[in-house]
Amino acid sequence: MIKILFFAQLREMLDLESLDFELPQATSVEQLKQQLAARGGRWQLMFAEQEVLVAVNQVIADDDCLLKTGDEVAFFPPVTGG
Repeated sequence: MIKILFFAQLREMLDLESLDFELPQATSVEQLKQQLAARGGRWQLMFAEQEVLVAVNQVIADDDCLLKTGDEVAFFPPVTGG
């Protein structure tokens, strides 16, 4: 089981702050994104229409990062500022 957190517009889009998710096997961040997008609707839009950043255990990660039981995965939109 991993804990998935959603921040900013992603939280608003899904109307969901967090989700406990069972990993069926060794799973990469990219595979997790695909599994979530396969839920359709807002889930699919979240990954299709905008760039989504990810952190694993509070460290920025790329799509190749392998997830393990107990990990915390956070999805959030890119931050802009000036």
